[in-house]
Amino acid sequence: MKITVDVDCTPEEARAFLGLPDVRPMQEALMKQIQEQMTASLHAMEPEVMLKTWLPAGVQGMEQLQKMFWAQFAGGTRKERKE
Repeated sequence: MKITVDVDCTPEEARAFLGLPDVRPMQEALMKQIQEQMTASLHAMEPEVMLKTWLPAGVQGMEQLQKMFWAQFAGGTRKERKE
């Protein structure tokens, strides 16, 4: 035997019928807080400030990487000449 029951109700009605809490106010409050934090973070990320923060470390890091490569290349050619 097969029994089919169709229930036509809104999500709010189903939540109330099953006794589940309404979390919409909490979600709205959290979304408002997240939006405020993101807006504040976006104002802090001006392109000029970001470049001043990232560029010196980026240039220094690139210089260190270049020195490491040159040291490896120089070491590799010395080994080949010794053989």
